[in-house]
Amino acid sequence: MQRRTAPQGAAVTAVVTFRARVRLVLAALILALVPTTPTLAAPAPASADVSEDRAPGQGESGRQGAEVVAVTQVAERQVDLSVRSAALGGRTVKVRLLTPDGWNPADRRQHWPTFWLLHGCCGDYTSWTSMTDVAETDSLRDVLVVMPEAGWNGWYSDWWNYGEGGDPAWETFHTVELRQLLERDWGAGRNRVVAGLSMGGQGALLYAARHPGMFKATAAYSGSAHPLLNDESVDRILGLFAGQGNDPLRVWGDPVAQRRIWQAHDPFHLAKRLKSLPVYLSCGDGTAGPLDTPGASSALEADFNRQNHALAAELKRVGAKDLTTHFYGAGTHTWRYWERELHASLPMLLGALGVKG
Repeated sequence: MQRRTAPQGAAVTAVVTFRARVRLVLAALILALVPTTPTLAAPAPASADVSEDRAPGQGESGRQGAEVVAVTQVAERQVDLSVRSAALGGRTVKVRLLTPDGWNPADRRQHWPTFWLLHGCCGDYTSWTSMTDVAETDSLRDVLVVMPEAGWNGWYSDWWNYGEGGDPAWETFHTVELRQLLERDWGAGRNRVVAGLSMGGQGALLYAARHPGMFKATAAYSGSAHPLLNDESVDRILGLFAGQGNDPLRVWGDPVAQRRIWQAHDPFHLAKRLKSLPVYLSCGDGTAGPLDTPGASSALEADFNRQNHALAAELKRVGAKDLTTHFYGAGTHTWRYWERELHASLPMLLGALGVKG
């Protein structure tokens, strides 16, 4: 893709000129991304907040940049950790664990295969349990499923913030702070896979590529797989970056002036780092499919479909050894497809963990 070059100051000024256009597309994007079915009410907590009793190893966790300050049992096999993070400026965010049968974090001999499951834009750490049957999926009763908060539009990145870095640093929070905390104190093992939808699909691909050896397989459902594909894709993701009144340049900078940062967060440009892993890519084409209401459409899904096809072609070009694609044609950017694709990808993901599905 060719884009004009410009000095950083001019690039920043240029952002103002497209913000009106960004606002127009943002409303449509939010409608596409916010769940179209009501969020299920969470069950009443089975136990009171237990932070006064201290989580196991809580003191040690604090020295690593993150600590658990509260634990809440929200349902059978569902535990919410409130984690205070240095990478997030000392803020406290939630992480939902779907725990395996026999899980006992006090037993330091236990180290469970771990499945990181990432939410999309406009969602949160509750999205997968609220919108899908993941908590009732029997094949996940032998793994620890980690569903971390990643911000309304955090993009699984340590934000550029005009070269200053700092809060939010979601990638550092997840791959360093939270990973160490879970493996030390909450029974997580070092045998890991990662999957996600939309923004979380991009996150799953990024984490697998940017942290070699951390994950044994990755899956992306309707993921943003090549945000630098063309000007339409760039403008769309900038519109998403601008959600909730955010300055879109804070995330990765300007796509021209900070192009190297953009490329470092574009799965297409990281394809060589993914070629030795099992990778699952799925997406619809944005037209009404069998799980949609008649006449539904999604320009976002159509864009991500083109991006996924480009990534799949690039993975094949660089010699990917284990690529599975399910480009199923008609289908929009909705939860019923992502639930279906989660189940379709589980044999690959659990196989990489050595767990029978």
